[in-house]
Formats: sequence, structure tokens, C-alpha cells
Amino acid sequence: MRAMVFTGKSPELELQEVARPVPGPGQVLIRVEACGVCRTDLHVVDGDLTEPKLPLIPGHGVGPVADQTGTQERRQRYRVSPFRQRKNKTRICHAILRIAAVQRVAGKPRRIAEVLASLAAVIASPAGVTEPGDANTLLHGQPLATCAQNGNAADDFMAGERRRLGIYGFGAAAHILCQIAVHQGREVYAFTREGDSAAQEFARRLGAVWAGASPDLPPQKLDAAIIFAPVGALVPQALSALRKGGRVVCGGIHMSDIPSFPYADLWQERSIVSVANLTRADGEAFFPLVAKAGVQTETAAYPLENANTALQDLRRGALQGAAVLVP
Repeated sequence: MRAMVFTGKSPELELQEVARPVPGPGQVLIRVEACGVCRTDLHVVDGDLTEPKLPLIPGHGVGPVADQTGTQERRQRYRVSPFRQRKNKTRICHAILRIAAVQRVAGKPRRIAEVLASLAAVIASPAGVTEPGDANTLLHGQPLATCAQNGNAADDFMAGERRRLGIYGFGAAAHILCQIAVHQGREVYAFTREGDSAAQEFARRLGAVWAGASPDLPPQKLDAAIIFAPVGALVPQALSALRKGGRVVCGGIHMSDIPSFPYADLWQERSIVSVANLTRADGEAFFPLVAKAGVQTETAAYPLENANTALQDLRRGALQGAAVLVP
């Protein structure tokens, strides 16, 4: 079966034939109807993350149908998410890349059209989120699988009276979280690359009360800020936009180095935290919230063999919403 494989010999994925995996007890074989291209995939291909063993097939934002299982009823619809429930129920998992962020080829083959997953790493899709055979509905539902759940996990760090929310990097996760925040009655302030008027207009259309370039200061001090862009320089910029007691949440798995900044920007009980992973509770709480908020996703669809183009578009910041591969 066909798959786009990363061998590490070049930054390009290679179209290859790989073996079909066989599910065992406690596993489910998922037929992938759509797969998101996310920043984690780009970090793997660009060498920012060095743990994965090669060769591998990137892609964990899966909006699938279960084709057959080792122990469970057939045809149940599932979503694969990069989380594992820990005994202490925290989001911290040192082996995230080995459990979900990539599908390994060496040893036990995986392919983009089918994924062998532990039942502990999947959640059943709520009825109506995606329906088989409806391409438009499928593409709408796919980005909800992982990227926005990460935003929801980040949002948990903002508990309390944090009404003014800044979002740095207005991409796949951000455009969904923006809609949820607006539904919750929050004011959203969107920060994009300098000169990206299209992304700023996109944010306003989704309900942001203000949109500007990342170095700009918003008209009001923020209660909290979430950074989705993997740019360490955004951390001190976001700190300078916070009120006293405000919080910066780093929502990505990788970020470039954070430059030094004056202690005064952190003083008065401002804080910086990161989101390491997702829990099953994040996923189970997320989908009902999506339904209540009436979230609509914007996607750009690519054939499987055009995965390199999708990665390049993500790298260049040329996407509005989420990139989705359709096998």
C-alpha cells in the first residue's frame, strides 16, 4: 500500500509501498480518510526533533474509520490523538514521539492510508462530526482531531478571570480556538506575521476584536496569550502585552530559543507555561465544546502524493486554516 515515507536522506518524503499492519489484542486498524499536516510533521522533517527512528511516516492528525480490530466491534469511527493517559493524569509524556506523533516503518510497517493504534490512544468520534462518503464534511472534521485539542489543552492553563486572550500564530489550531473563545464570551486578539493582512482579516472574520503584527501591542492589556508559532522571540513580546498576573502559554512541541528579556516584563506574577501533551479528558471534553460553539474549519486539501507541497506551504506560512491530505 502507498505511503509518504521520510527516510532522513533528504527533506522530501518519498512515495513507497509498505506492508499492511495486522491488529492484535487491544489494537484497532484504522482506515484513514483524511490526515492533517501539522507543525509537528514539519519539525520532524526539518530535523528540529531528533528522537524518531528512521524511516517513518509523518502524520498523526487522523480523521478515520476503523476498518477492523483485534478485540472490538468493527466499523466504529475513531480519532487518533497524540495523547496517553498517565497514572497521575498529567499531560507530561517523555515518549510522545514514539507513541503517536509519528508512525514507524522500521520493524512494524505503518502507512498513511491505515494506522495501527492502541485503543488507549483513540477516542470514538461523536455522531455527526464526520460522515463516511461526504468529502466536505470529512475535511471540516479532520482538523478537530488533534490541532485544536492542543489549543483546548492550552486553554486549560488560563482558568480564572482571563477574558482577553491573545493568539500568536493564526493557523490551524488558532482558527478553531478563536471560535471557541468567542463563543465563551472572550475577546480575542490575533497576532500574525508582519504584513500578513490576509491572516489578520481571517482572524477578524472569525470574531477577533483586533488583529495585528506580532511585534505590535494590542489596544488593551491581555489576560493571557497562547503562542502557536514556533518562534521563541514571541515569548518576551507576549509578556510585554500582558497585564499583571497574566500568563503566556507555549502551545507547540518545539520552539526556537527564547531571547533574554528584562525581568520587569515577568515581574508582578506574570508566568510562562508550556503544553507538553494531551490527555484523553482533553479529547473527550473538546468535541462537545466544538458542537456548542458551532465551529467551522477552513482546510486546504492535497492528494497524498502532494504531501511535500503541503509541508512546504506550511513552512512558508501560505496556509489559511489547516492542510489536509486525502489518500
